[in-house]
Amino acid sequence: MSKRESAKYKIDRRLGENIWGRPKSPVNRRQYGPGQHGQRRKSKLSDFGTQLRAKQKLKGYYGDVSEKQFRRIYEEAARRRGDTSENLIGLLESRLDAIVYRSKFVPTIFAARQFVNHGHVSVNGVRTNIGSYRCKPGDVIEVRQKSKQLVVVLESVQLAERDVPDYIEVDHNKLVATFARVPGLGDVPYPVQMEPNLVVEFYSR
Repeated sequence: MSKRESAKYKIDRRLGENIWGRPKSPVNRRQYGPGQHGQRRKSKLSDFGTQLRAKQKLKGYYGDVSEKQFRRIYEEAARRRGDTSENLIGLLESRLDAIVYRSKFVPTIFAARQFVNHGHVSVNGVRTNIGSYRCKPGDVIEVRQKSKQLVVVLESVQLAERDVPDYIEVDHNKLVATFARVPGLGDVPYPVQMEPNLVVEFYSR
């Protein structure tokens, strides 16, 4: 199950942005934070506050992964050659739950985590139930045969609110996706602006 224990749309309202681009996000109606102090005037954020907000937004987008797990992903991105912020996005988008979500097999990233955890997905023919499993270019992700008629899957592939990005090749008739390549920041269809460079600054303080 997802680690998100409270209402997930509180992330949207706390940040004041519809980070998943969902039509039913409460930010579309109430552009202020949750709770009794949500409508207070916002003070100007410090550099630290701006960096923290960028980190919380990116972490929240991927199903609110735990801080420990997110920092581990950042540390791996920093160890790799090249731009750390681009590496960070590539590692996050290589997660199995992210690919299941991007392939439109399920409607939300939270549903993707649960879908994978419940054993509905195989990678290269092997049943895989770990949402954070790191996929490699060329890996084939498939909804298992017994799960292909689930209502959540049949409805999700018909959703028009988002498209499958070009670094994933999908056959929605067979419910099979191929992770073609590791994307960079410019390839990922985020509904809002993500700033992984600020996340790098936050962790490298």
